[in-house]
Amino acid sequence: RLTDELALVQTIDFFPPVVNDAYRYGQIAAANSLSDVYAMGGIPKTGLNLVGYPDDKDPNLTWLADMLKGGAERFTKAGAVILGGHTVRDTEIKFGYAVTGIIHPQKIYTNANARPGDKLILTKPLGTGFITTAHKRGDCPDALFNIACESMVQLNDIGRDVMIEHGAHAATDVTGFGLAGHSFEMAMGSNVTIVLNLSKLPLFAGVEAFARKPYLTRASATNASYVESEVSKEGKLDPVRLEFFYDAQTSGGILMSVPAEKADAAVAAARSRGATAACVIGEVVERGGKAIVLRE
Repeated sequence: RLTDELALVQTIDFFPPVVNDAYRYGQIAAANSLSDVYAMGGIPKTGLNLVGYPDDKDPNLTWLADMLKGGAERFTKAGAVILGGHTVRDTEIKFGYAVTGIIHPQKIYTNANARPGDKLILTKPLGTGFITTAHKRGDCPDALFNIACESMVQLNDIGRDVMIEHGAHAATDVTGFGLAGHSFEMAMGSNVTIVLNLSKLPLFAGVEAFARKPYLTRASATNASYVESEVSKEGKLDPVRLEFFYDAQTSGGILMSVPAEKADAAVAAARSRGATAACVIGEVVERGGKAIVLRE
C-alpha cells in the first residue's frame, strides 16, 4: 500500500523454453509473467528481464535478441515498459520477468473469496503441456501448435476486465499447478467445494491425441499427487479428459468465480474480446467432504 487508493502488485516468473522459436518464447514468457498481475485485478506498469543464458555454448547469442524482442512486444501490448533486467550464465536458457503493477488496495482479487452459488469460468483452453511436449518430440501438427501458441501469447487482461465488470468474487490464473492445483487452492482458501464438469473443460481441437504417454509431463504426476486426497470422483469419468485436469499450463487462462446470474454475460464478454474458448466449467458449493468434486 502506497496511499489509501494505490498499492503495488509485484510478481516474478521465469522458465526454460517451451517452444523452439525464440521470439515466441519471449512473448509467452512475458504474457505468463504479466498474468499474475491481471489475476489480481491490477494494471502492469513495469518489468525487469530475468535471463539465464549458456553463452559458452552459444557465444554469438543466437536467440537472445529475439527472446527480448518477443517479450518487449507483449509488454508494449500491455501498456507497460521494461526498465532493464539482469542476465547470468546458465547451462540452460531461462527467461521471464519481475513485474510491478498498480491496484486499488480495496479492489484486490485473490483466490480466497469464492462463494457457494458462484459459477466457475475458464478463459483459455487446456492442453498446452501436452502440445509443447509433443512439439518438442516432433509429433505435434503445426496447425495445433500455432493455435496453442496464439493462446499462450494472449494477454489475460481480457479475463481481468471481465472479472471486474461482472463482479467476480475470486480469481486465479491457471499455470504450472494446472487446473487441479489452482482450483484446489481456490477451494481451500475460500473454504468451499468446487464442482468441475470434465465434459465442459475447453480443450484445443485435436489435443486429446496427446493426453497420454509419452506426452505427460512430470508436473501431471505431481499435480495429481498434490490434490489426490481432496478430490472426489463421481460417475464414470473419461480418463482422457481427466488428464487435462492435471496438465500443467503455460500462460493459461483466468479461472474466475462469478455470481451465477452474471456468468453467461461474463462468458459472452470474454468471447467478444478474443477469449473465444471462455466457458462455464463448474460451480461453487458449500464445503463438503472434499475440496473438489469431479463429474462427467
